[in-house]
Amino acid sequence: MEIECPACKAVNRVPWERLGQRGKCGGCKEPLPALTGPFEAGPKELDAVVKGSKVPVLVDFWAPWCAPCRAAAPQVAKAAKDLGKNAVVLKVNTEEHPQIADRFGIRGIPHFMVFKRGEVAFEKSGLVNASQLVSYVERA
Repeated sequence: MEIECPACKAVNRVPWERLGQRGKCGGCKEPLPALTGPFEAGPKELDAVVKGSKVPVLVDFWAPWCAPCRAAAPQVAKAAKDLGKNAVVLKVNTEEHPQIADRFGIRGIPHFMVFKRGEVAFEKSGLVNASQLVSYVERA
């Protein structure tokens, strides 16, 4: 993932496992803005973030053909904004990555999981609003 420094405009590479952390520009050393997401993730990205994040990780498992998933998307984006640097928010397309859905036993979408220190701390299926998503993360 890449982020532009607002001070010097240098492009900085941010490893997936560091998404929930504050960084400094490699060029001018000014603080980089927080990345709020939500970020599309595949298997490698999901594993890197879940294992490496020092903050909770909220994952939205969805598919493009799913109307409730499409309805949840703005709520997930709002939750990501509300959570800011206190969590990382990922979206996993279960149609593109069915092996991830199988791995976590997901039978219905949208499905939300919160990971803390690499472990599942909370999960819930069904359409929810942004404040509920934030509360799931806060419970973790």
